[in-house]
Amino acid sequence: MVDQMAGQVAENEEALPQLLGDFAPIDVWQQHMNTVFYGLRGERLRELYQTFAAADYRLGYALAADYVERATRRQKAGPGTGAAPLTIMEWGCGNGNLAACFLDRVKALDQDATLYPRLQYVLIDASETVLASARANAELAAHGDRVQFVQATVQELQSYRDGSIDRIFCNELWSELPTKLLLRKAGDVMEEHIRPNLKETRLADFPDWQGLVQAFDQTDIAGLESLPAFLEDILWEREYHKVEAKDVPFRRLVTDFLKLFDEELLMPVNVAAAASLKEAHRLLAPDALGFSSFDAGTVEEAVLNDPEKPCYNLVGGQFSFLVNYALLEDVAKQVGGGRVTVEPQKEFVGRSLGVNVMSLMDVLASHPNVPQDGPWEIDRLILKTIEAVNTGYASPYERTVQLPIDPATPEETRRELEQLLEQQARHGVADTVAYLTEEEVMRAAGRLEELGYDRGTLQAAFMAPPQPVDYFHFRLDPY
Repeated sequence: MVDQMAGQVAENEEALPQLLGDFAPIDVWQQHMNTVFYGLRGERLRELYQTFAAADYRLGYALAADYVERATRRQKAGPGTGAAPLTIMEWGCGNGNLAACFLDRVKALDQDATLYPRLQYVLIDASETVLASARANAELAAHGDRVQFVQATVQELQSYRDGSIDRIFCNELWSELPTKLLLRKAGDVMEEHIRPNLKETRLADFPDWQGLVQAFDQTDIAGLESLPAFLEDILWEREYHKVEAKDVPFRRLVTDFLKLFDEELLMPVNVAAAASLKEAHRLLAPDALGFSSFDAGTVEEAVLNDPEKPCYNLVGGQFSFLVNYALLEDVAKQVGGGRVTVEPQKEFVGRSLGVNVMSLMDVLASHPNVPQDGPWEIDRLILKTIEAVNTGYASPYERTVQLPIDPATPEETRRELEQLLEQQARHGVADTVAYLTEEEVMRAAGRLEELGYDRGTLQAAFMAPPQPVDYFHFRLDPY
């Protein structure tokens, strides 16, 4: 059979089966792909993409400074229950770095020991692979039994009482939660359905085609691990089906929202993110310090009304959706009221820490001549920029950038990149989305100018307004 299939590949690739599954709503396939992606690659996330909480410390420190300031103000405002436990939840905890940095900083700021001894920090993730990496985080382990790990989705937290949680965080989770793509057409609401196919060039790698299809359908991670990697080589077909309004969560609100925009315009409707707001309202205590989500999305109706907007990206085979903050603001008001604020993420971090900040990625984006000769030239610019910035930067944590080198990198360049990686400062910038202060960047401005950066452009970047699609902080306070 293998020989016969090999012959068919050479003679007629179209004759081979290509389908990996049937048409289904995009949010159904997104959830399926999340399970497969984290099962196969949960231990290698930093190699595939970086988040603002994977290695850097400043988002955790900003959340800690904000929490201590607000909690102290609350204690002064009234007697309350000064010895009662304070439970903090993190939804989609990743490798535990955000939790570790937050707890480290709260402990350091809480000089009177009125807050830190009362904290219970619950890390929640749907993936056991991801939770295992958090459990292995030595810096988080230093906080002992103050930390708990729970494998669950946001909708599986019924064991926690109403009004029992003081603070909830989630970082770059909403974009990964199931999201529908809807549009209006002739008075009907239509929904995007997709189905997966494997690239024809990869078919010869899977002589047991039915075995692949079955393992993929059943999210059999052990079975998929024994097969060649293929997630990046899935091609998605799409078609559109009329949906009944009753099948859409928050259907009246969503239907009214769609009427604000052009017909036949795809709109991301972050249905699971909307459901998480309802759960946050249930869990937060009346005097809680609120819910915060950090993610990439837009607050602008002009972006949402643009037919060319990026509704989602595929990273390593995983769907990452644009967060529709305008719709989620409406959802938050409907499910329980409270006060909602949406602001650029870097403004929250900068205000909480009392400094101007931008990410290393912002620094790189300001370079006037980004290399075009190959990915290794971009890697060289990244590592040279980090080397320069590290002359004015020192992290309280010993971490370094993890940058996989492209296999096609020329040998001489490879040796240079390996040397740059080896010579990184042990307490230097930890990844390309690390937050940098204006003082740190300006301290290294001379070295950066040698790489082609412009000092004035760098200074201006700290004051630049958010992009139409950018990272935002969505905060919900229950009062």
